Amino acid sequence: MKIYITFLILFVSLLCTSCAEKHNHGGKTPLVEVNGNFLYQEDLQQVLPVPISADDSVLFAEHYIRNWIDNVLLLDKAKSNIPDDKEINRLVENYRKSLIVHSYQQELINQKLSNNISENELMSYYENHKTLFKLDRPIIKGLFIKVPLNAPQLNDVRKWYKSETQDAADKLEKYRFQNAVNYAYFYDHWVPMSEIVDLIPIKADSIEDFVNKKRQIEIKDSAYYYFLNVSDFRTKGEEEPYEFARPDAFDLYSNMKQVEYLKQVKEDLYRQAIKKNKIIYNY
Repeated sequence: MKIYITFLILFVSLLCTSCAEKHNHGGKTPLVEVNGNFLYQEDLQQVLPVPISADDSVLFAEHYIRNWIDNVLLLDKAKSNIPDDKEINRLVENYRKSLIVHSYQQELINQKLSNNISENELMSYYENHKTLFKLDRPIIKGLFIKVPLNAPQLNDVRKWYKSETQDAADKLEKYRFQNAVNYAYFYDHWVPMSEIVDLIPIKADSIEDFVNKKRQIEIKDSAYYYFLNVSDFRTKGEEEPYEFARPDAFDLYSNMKQVEYLKQVKEDLYRQAIKKNKIIYNY
């Protein structure tokens, strides 16, 4: 895969033999030098996408090298036209400080909070903030099966798909391996209604109303039977069930705990600094 890119690297490396003799490159192989700046073979190989064809690798390398050269030249030109870089240095230093603080905060959060949220805490948060969790689309629980018109035991399938017993589910589970074109068991979890009804040729002015009122649906077209049993239904605008809202609830609660925890860390550091006379007000 990298035959052509290797040839390209060797070719450019030969051009840089003299510059390699004048600089300490720390064991790296220079590919291109621009005004004392070096692009190394190892750096190029690191960013080379995998997998990639031989032809594409050459094109990628040529584009990457040209882009690197353009950036170096543009930076040098910018430096020569902005001699007073005190403001830039100040911004860079502020950004550096922000990165250090952010990294430290993330490390604190990972150590103290990453596995520190119990299910009871999360459920309590959900119960106290249900108004935050509203459905933006209908969701359903149930079972769906699609079989050819000439499939065997269709009368049995009609009985099994309407029953929510484990025995009926087990029979459909065995049946579907040899006969079903499509099958979905979701009695135990919520799914967006659209994921299921998009598989069925339902003709109705309001598919949502049709599914909600009908609940047990049998439809056929020129080739298949479609069976859907809806055991539970929630419409758009209703509160999200806990199990459906859980991922969003976890994110919100986790973020809230992080904010509270970092606020407490800052408060503790401030108190310690005051106690040790590390803070001196000169006004």
